[in-house]
This record gives sequence, structure tokens and C-alpha cells, in this order.
Amino acid sequence: MAKHIIQRIVMAALTATCMGAATPASANTEVETAELLIKLLQVGRGVISEHQATINDASKGDKGFTGDFVSNQVIERFRKATKIDLSRPATVPQAPLYLAMVESEKEVIDEMQPVINKQGVGFKGVIPAVFARKSGERFYRKTGIRVKLTGTDYRFPGNRPDEFESEVLRIFADTRHPKGQPYSKATMLDGKPVLRMMDPEYAASTCLSCHGDPKGERDITGAKKEGWHEGDLAGAISIVIPMR
Repeated sequence: MAKHIIQRIVMAALTATCMGAATPASANTEVETAELLIKLLQVGRGVISEHQATINDASKGDKGFTGDFVSNQVIERFRKATKIDLSRPATVPQAPLYLAMVESEKEVIDEMQPVINKQGVGFKGVIPAVFARKSGERFYRKTGIRVKLTGTDYRFPGNRPDEFESEVLRIFADTRHPKGQPYSKATMLDGKPVLRMMDPEYAASTCLSCHGDPKGERDITGAKKEGWHEGDLAGAISIVIPMR
């Protein structure tokens, strides 16, 4: 999809958001909305993971790994995974919210261009976890919906699980809980009704270079490895959507 078309779609959707068209979902749709927002973040992280070698190529300057490239990839992969075509937002309920997430992901990569394209530097620190955190922060400022990574072995202080998240992580760690099944609950937060959802995440082979064995060894980021094995519970994506 051409760059100017993506920009037009996203800007139209964000204008609708500002006008109130993206008010958080009503009671019969917020679970689906939460699931799809989580999916968009997962798709974006997948794009970052697959292009890690390109991002960290110290010999190359302009890599073409731009916000437009990422947003194109996210929209196309999301369409293939869900059959929802965000390039036709008029046909998609809650499209302004979903495109606000796409725009947040685009902005993060645009902001990182000087780092991504810097020659002579290998590891850039542009990794899926950082991408997800920054995208979630931007998305919250746009929409008031909180999306974050969390887990028992959190590294960034902002990813520390709260009481609700800690309890759900214990549920996910219980072998009786069906692997991969999300958990959602309508509850109160700060005196207001919200839907809370968490989607469990498991260690893939690509995670182990930073989070695998030997436990306690420093990885490329300088943090200590957790000693995970492929398939271990790595944490969850947590989302909080205000309810009407």
C-alpha cells in the first residue's frame, strides 16, 4: 500500500477519534476490541523481531525500516490473521482505535530512525519489548486505553505487575489453565468500570538469546538472563479498557 494512502487512512481515523468516534467499546464488544488491540501489538512486535538483523546491521546506514514500512506490514499481517482490513476503515467497527495503535507503532519507529540508521553501531536497543512499551505509552496518550507487557520476570519498572496482573499470571502458570487462553474480567479501577484482559505469552526460540540459559549471565542488553526455555510462560500483554 502506498505511503500516502496509509497516512490518509490513519489521519482520518485519528480525526474521528478526536471527535469521539473511538469512545471505548460498549459492554458487548469490549472483549473483542481488547483481543484485536493485543493482536495488533503482537503483530508489530513480530515485525521488529523478524527484522532484528537489519536493524542491528552496523555496516548499513539508511535501512528503509521506517514507520511507513512497519505500518504497512502491520496492516497487511493483521488482515491475513484476522480477515479485518484496516485499509478500509469505514467497514471496520472500532477502526479508529485499531488505527490509533498502528499510528502509535509507526511513530515509535519514526522516532527511532536516527538510532536504527546509525552506522558503526551494532546492537541498537530497538527490540520487541522496547517497541511494545513505547507503542503502548503513545496509544494510552491517544486513547486512554492502557496496554503493557508484564510478567514475573519484568525488567522495566513500568512492566511490574499490579495485584490483578500478579493473580492472573499465577493462573496462567497453573498447569490446569489451558495454554494460550486469555483471561478477562469486568471490574473497577480507580473507581471506574473497566474491562481488564491479559493474554499469556510464551518463550519462543528467538527470545532465548536474551532470556534463556545460562541463567544470570549478562545478555546483549546488559541485563541478566532469566533461564527460560522454549515454551515457558514469559509473561502477558495486559490491557485496560474503560467501559460505558
